[in-house]
Amino acid sequence: TCDRIKQSASGTKRRVFIVETMGGYCGYLASATALAVGADAAYIYEDPINIHDLTANVEHLTGKMKTTIQRGLVLRNEKCHQYYTTEFLYNLYSAEGKGVFDCRTNVLGHMQQGGSPTPFDRNFGTKLGVKAVQWLTEKLLECYRKGQVFANSPETACVLGMNRKALVFRPVTELKTETDFEHRMPKEQWWLRVRPLLKMLAKYQTHFDNYITGEVEHVNRRSLSVESGF
Repeated sequence: TCDRIKQSASGTKRRVFIVETMGGYCGYLASATALAVGADAAYIYEDPINIHDLTANVEHLTGKMKTTIQRGLVLRNEKCHQYYTTEFLYNLYSAEGKGVFDCRTNVLGHMQQGGSPTPFDRNFGTKLGVKAVQWLTEKLLECYRKGQVFANSPETACVLGMNRKALVFRPVTELKTETDFEHRMPKEQWWLRVRPLLKMLAKYQTHFDNYITGEVEHVNRRSLSVESGF
C-alpha cells in the first residue's frame, strides 16, 4: 500500500504523504515499512521525537524538492506521540512547506491485516502448526498419570516463536520479566538497532559514530538451530 502511495506522490510533483500505520505502541511495523519503501522519516513511540526533529525533517524535505526526486513519504505509528498526531503533522508540514510542496494524509488502519498470505507466511504457519501439535502430544504423554493430566509446571504453558531461525518454546513465566504489559510489547526491541539506516537511506547528514557497533560472530548450522529438525 505504501508503494502505491509513493507512486502517487511521484506522479504529482512536490507532494509529501503522511501515512499513519497501526501497531499500538510498537513501532516495528512503521520502521520495517519505512525501510522497505524508502520513507523519509518514521515516527514511533520507542524513539521519542521533539519539535527539533520535526524541523529537521521539514528542512530535509524542502531541500529534497529542489532535486530530481520531488516527492516525500513520512510514516507515523498510531500511538507514537500524544500530541504530535497525524493531523498535527499534516498542518505542520503544510504550513512550513507552503509554496514548496503540498501535503496529504492517509490512515491505513486495519487494512494492513488483509490480503493474501505470502509463501513465507504459508510455510511458517504450517511449521508452527506441526510444532505445536508435536509439543502438545509430548506434554500429554509426560503429564498423564492415572487417568489425569497434571499441567502445573512452568513448561506446560509456553509461547511458540522463532529465535535465530529456530522454533522455540518459552514458558510464559520467563516472558513475564521481558514484557511491557502496559504497552503490550517486549521491553527490549532488537530491530531498534537498524533504525539509523532510515536516515542513511534517506540521505540525511549522519555520522557513523551514531550507529551501534557490533561484533563478528561465527555462525554455523549448530549455532542457528536450537532444536534439530527445524
